[in-house]
Amino acid sequence: MTDFNVNLRQVKNVSIIDLRGYLDAHTAPELENIFNKLLEQKKFRVVVNFNDLNYISSAGLGVFMAYIEIMRQNNGDIKFTNLKENVYNIFDLLGFPLLYEFYKDEQEAINKFITQENS
Repeated sequence: MTDFNVNLRQVKNVSIIDLRGYLDAHTAPELENIFNKLLEQKKFRVVVNFNDLNYISSAGLGVFMAYIEIMRQNNGDIKFTNLKENVYNIFDLLGFPLLYEFYKDEQEAINKFITQENS
């Protein structure tokens, strides 16, 4: 069994998804369930914290691609934080930095949502 854990928490009006372990075809449905729960609750501002994620496959990347447009259509977004170099390199190789915002730390991404909300 692949080691993976996903946790959802709130900071102000931003949903934080903490990822741990290995996100691949076997574990991607757990992340999809979290995104579906957020959609049901009409929570469209999401920060994904990759601090404890060691690996991501194309199936894992596909989860983010499946939800980004819905989030943005509802005045939200998905922002990424705390990526290890090997995980970031996968995103970079596939051109994700052109589509998503990457931040060094979680608070920076949360602040970006707050700034956007107040402007």
